[in-house]
Amino acid sequence: KEELDRVQRPNYPMSADMQQLKDYVEWDSGSLNKAESTVLLHVTHSNLQARIFEIRLNRHMTIEGVKEKLRVHVGTGSAFMHLTLLDHNGQVVADMSSDELVLGYFSPMDGWTVHVTDLDPYSLSAGGGLEDVSLVQKYEISEEDYLKRENNFRRWKEDKQKADPSWSFSKEIKARQDAQRMKADPTYVPEPSKERVTDDEHLAELVAKMSVGDRCEVVVGAKRGMVQFVGKIPAIAP
Repeated sequence: KEELDRVQRPNYPMSADMQQLKDYVEWDSGSLNKAESTVLLHVTHSNLQARIFEIRLNRHMTIEGVKEKLRVHVGTGSAFMHLTLLDHNGQVVADMSSDELVLGYFSPMDGWTVHVTDLDPYSLSAGGGLEDVSLVQKYEISEEDYLKRENNFRRWKEDKQKADPSWSFSKEIKARQDAQRMKADPTYVPEPSKERVTDDEHLAELVAKMSVGDRCEVVVGAKRGMVQFVGKIPAIAP
């Protein structure tokens, strides 16, 4: 504390230890390798919902150079861009309409935003062209053509259920996983598969003691909570 008090006095020379401490606290890790002329700006676009964070730009770049760099991020041609610089609150700082000026002329700060207005009437990004996947034409096959295929999933599933009425997709996955583990470890003994439940009153005795509002704890993970529902859910299982 005495050392700190002396450091705070004007014109008092800082000791080597305090200088090292100061250098350690103020040290720039260089993880971003950020030069003094570099500014990190977010980018928004008039036709895109996505927001691009922290594009690295040099204050010495011309606005034309900035447009060319943003072109690969937003898909708008440089000639059709109008750039607007916004501050942290989204307020307009400047319209960067002169391609000859350098970015530093507008004094941008880290965390500000460059908004790109797309002036191209035939832009690919218009109307969700680069983001709305529902506009993409997808491959479709008719029911009739699907059933004509020899190796389709429905036929494979029917064959499995004919061979084993208790077959299920989860049972198939477990069998394959067990086969892989036995191949890697010949001593591995798979756990027997659980019998398929068909009794509609399965676990009724246990549930009879439970009521909505009871405190409970899940066995796996020991998560605690409150019972919200007690009853049957036929869509899941008996």
